[in-house]
Amino acid sequence: MASYGRTFLLFTVLTGLFMAIGFILGAMWGTDPYGSMLFFLVIAALFNVATYFWSDKFVLWSYRAKVVTEEEAPRLYRIVRDICQRNDLPMPRVAIIPSMNPNAFATGRNPKHAVVAATEGIMRLLNDDELAGVMAHEMAHVKNRDILIMSIAATFAGAISYATTAAYWGALFGGNRENGGGNLLTALVLMITAPLAAALVQMAISRNREYAADAVGAQLHGRPLALASALKKLHSIGSRVPMEQGSPATAHLFIVNPFSGGAMAALFSTHPPVEERVRRLEALAYKL
Repeated sequence: MASYGRTFLLFTVLTGLFMAIGFILGAMWGTDPYGSMLFFLVIAALFNVATYFWSDKFVLWSYRAKVVTEEEAPRLYRIVRDICQRNDLPMPRVAIIPSMNPNAFATGRNPKHAVVAATEGIMRLLNDDELAGVMAHEMAHVKNRDILIMSIAATFAGAISYATTAAYWGALFGGNRENGGGNLLTALVLMITAPLAAALVQMAISRNREYAADAVGAQLHGRPLALASALKKLHSIGSRVPMEQGSPATAHLFIVNPFSGGAMAALFSTHPPVEERVRRLEALAYKL
């Protein structure tokens, strides 16, 4: 029930953000701001339905991920299947992301409609034991039912960023001519604050979920040190090979942040420090 409550709260917050953007745009363009807000409420309602049923497709499309068969990716498929069989979990679809950034994520609305995806880079970098640790982490997100909330947050945060960027360009080349300067300034503020809003939405996903997925994933795999070793490699190599496609609004989906960033990015990161994750996994290894 707690999972459903978090999902409802997330829907509500993101719908409110959409309505606020609609109100501001209506005022900018000299139309009825309340009518514009109502229009954005309708859009948000349709978007809520779409993200619930098809958020996994949106995320896979944004990273050009391809769902593969066992014949196309026998090693990855075998590793995921082994984890599922040993822990009585439903077998998810398996996807490959065409990127050399070493990373992985899980998406979908529930365990029966889940997808686990791995980049080409992570499969080249990790050995079988380490890769199994990573995929067990992703299956922990599936088991914990984190995937719906993570996918909704990713698609909504991206949509909010696109909407505010469109508002900026609309104010720059058109809009209410009587208040062109004010429109442009308002749109510029929206454009600047959109990444911050997206980061706050991502932070609502909570860093604790990554710690929980590490712990549950280590139990599913049975070897916490394999995941710890994988995280060290991903942190070391991933920062030098950032993701070529996608958006920072979806960074929280991945096991480690796939995009490079400075101090500000670290401040708003949804991922806890890798050093602390490794320390906890090493401590867990002594208990198992």
